[in-house]
Amino acid sequence: MLKRAGLVFSIVPSSVDETSVVESSPTRRVKRLSEAKAADVARQYPKSWVLGADTIVVIGEKILGKPEDPDHARRMLQRLSGRGHNVLTGYCLINRRLDRFFSEVTETEVEFKRLTEEEIEWYIQTGEPFDKAGGYAIQGRGAFLVRRVSGSVTNVIGLPLCEVIETLKECFLSDVIQDSR
Repeated sequence: MLKRAGLVFSIVPSSVDETSVVESSPTRRVKRLSEAKAADVARQYPKSWVLGADTIVVIGEKILGKPEDPDHARRMLQRLSGRGHNVLTGYCLINRRLDRFFSEVTETEVEFKRLTEEEIEWYIQTGEPFDKAGGYAIQGRGAFLVRRVSGSVTNVIGLPLCEVIETLKECFLSDVIQDSR
């Protein structure tokens, strides 16, 4: 998404152990994870702007991670069937040299259609639910699962593009003004 938006960047995976971040609130958890990931990479690249992000799917207060196997994916999809849930993405921008830090969470409401057992089995067989928070990919075959989205669609894909680019613009504009003084 960032590439299609015309941004030039490098991907540097964080070494943060996601299980080490324990928070009672899903919003605080996703925010802390994005901050930890960004800080980890920013230590290696202190002169660069670093973006860290983390996306989770929440139904009620339960976080739905990535399915471990077909049975787990089936249970997730059955739980989401005919119901609404929230997708939360925490994102954090850091530039250590400029001592700049910004962190935010974007939340999107998603409603699934009522799924038949045949639809669930077909979708699991595609292999798409695996390695996806909540067990689905709205940008892929899983688009047929979604009846309604209220909020950022790109957030559901994995990064709230509008919000991130607005934040980048604010950060860079602020830096240009600061550097010209």
